[in-house]
Amino acid sequence: MELRNEMRLEFLSKSQNESFARAAVAAFAAQLDPTLEEIADIKTAVSEAVTNAIIHGYESPDKYVQVITKIYDGTVVIEVIDHGKGIEDVELARQPLYTTKPELERSGMGFTVMETFMDEVEVTSAPGQGTRVRMVKHIRSNSGETGNG
Repeated sequence: MELRNEMRLEFLSKSQNESFARAAVAAFAAQLDPTLEEIADIKTAVSEAVTNAIIHGYESPDKYVQVITKIYDGTVVIEVIDHGKGIEDVELARQPLYTTKPELERSGMGFTVMETFMDEVEVTSAPGQGTRVRMVKHIRSNSGETGNG
């Protein structure tokens, strides 16, 4: 796969930045000419990943979340990275309904949602070192073009 384009964002771990990240990644991915459904899938998965980084990765709004988005022929790869608490047991955290924040009425469906809307989801984490969520979406509507300009 040949890299066609790349974007990097970094923002404070404030909940209001989740919608910014979602919109920015969707706008960047639009150069692959995805369907509205594919864009909605990407936005939903990015929302979940960024929210997880903000809510679970950090307990402070003065830390940074990174989002790296790469475009290949017909594929978008999104990485959401925090340098927070990390996840002790990634497989347990990926189980539907599992949450470490039940007091915040978290549904525990974040990873399940990401896996539903993306073609691949890979989670790398270590306690005290943070978490990297790598998501891949193959754009099926792609006509082979790599952008409008």
